[in-house]
Amino acid sequence: MTRPLRAAIKLSALRHNLNRVRMAAPASRVMAVVKANGYGHGLERVAAALSDADGFGVACLEEAVRLREAGIGQPIILLEGFFDPDELSEIGRLQLDIVVHHEQQLGVLERLKQSLSLRVWFKIDSGMHRLGFPSEQARSAYARLTACDCVEEVRLFSHLAAADDRRSGYTRRQLNEFMDITDGMKGARSLANSGAILGWPDTHLDWVRPGLMLYGISPFAGGVAADEGLQPVMTLSSRLIAVNRCKRHDAIGYGHAWVCPQDMPVGIVAAGYGDGYPRHAISGTPVLVNGSRAQIIGRVSMDMLSIDLRAHPDARVGDEVVLWGDGLPVEEVAQHAGTIPYELVCAVAPRLAEQVETD
Repeated sequence: MTRPLRAAIKLSALRHNLNRVRMAAPASRVMAVVKANGYGHGLERVAAALSDADGFGVACLEEAVRLREAGIGQPIILLEGFFDPDELSEIGRLQLDIVVHHEQQLGVLERLKQSLSLRVWFKIDSGMHRLGFPSEQARSAYARLTACDCVEEVRLFSHLAAADDRRSGYTRRQLNEFMDITDGMKGARSLANSGAILGWPDTHLDWVRPGLMLYGISPFAGGVAADEGLQPVMTLSSRLIAVNRCKRHDAIGYGHAWVCPQDMPVGIVAAGYGDGYPRHAISGTPVLVNGSRAQIIGRVSMDMLSIDLRAHPDARVGDEVVLWGDGLPVEEVAQHAGTIPYELVCAVAPRLAEQVETD
């Protein structure tokens, strides 16, 4: 019998969330960010479900190749650009867009002898201080880039550092910085990520770049998908494989990290950190047993976790346990685990069986 852990992917929720992007930013084109295997949801299936997007953002050439081989014809943008000059011939063949964010990349394009016609996204550091040309270098770098024989078109973009906080003034500062730097530069502009799409309309500009919100996850700290009109795409579930009748003072799991305060039923679920469930999830992290809340107890093991069934006296082996998704926001689980929902969905292991729901 197949291990009962499942990741159910609801494609209709993906399409709903893309429509939510369109509603929030109706005048902007949409670059759907599908890097990291579509945030753990399956790269090709996500892109196919989001066929109405105007383009797709990926992290590397390998992801772009997979999309082209799957028949995706929209623009595909390599968000970190090229890592080696040898990639450029394949980039040209596949008609991929590249990001140029560093002097080294710019120098390669200036020296390029191949006959290529590239569309380039020129990245400016407006305050994230991760990738991009700093403000004092941006104009000269832009002039050099537009002078390259291999460059057909230049677009302009930057990345927001604090758009997940509606109270922060830093997003406004970055917007002003970006607009000042690009004043007089020709090219479509892009600034807004998921948080900015929902919380900062002035940042929408020509292109928006939704990532997390497409997968039905709130981009705001302390928020959940329903707050923003989003639908969760992934539901991670398993089943009880044992129900143990434990005694008062029995210690549960490795390290005796949790001790039964009374005689009680303890459920064992076929799921653990080997599947991508966070090992650092604390006792009290919620799950759903047959649709009602319970909580994990003790340490998460590689393939199993323990749950308190005192509120579920009728629970039996084979009963469903939802770890996150429909009815249990992944944002809440991430908070209990001291992490962010990005990490949880991206870490789901390939060994999981999957169910794809198309309705």
